[in-house]
Amino acid sequence: MADPVNGAAVGDEMEEEQDNPTGGVTYLCGDCGSDNLIKAKDPIQCRQCGYRIMYKKRTKRLIQFEAR
Repeated sequence: MADPVNGAAVGDEMEEEQDNPTGGVTYLCGDCGSDNLIKAKDPIQCRQCGYRIMYKKRTKRLIQFEAR
């Protein structure tokens, strides 16, 4: 069943939450490219090299906008 607000399937949100059960968000390091799970109170810094520029991973969920 599709969600009328953003067009995504309702089960997709549950799949993303199960990927990160700790509540963090996965970011990519701008220098070494490693994946880092960062929680709300964690510093924005790579755990491998210490670099401070992180890129948020793109969502796998389908997002659809209505343009006029």
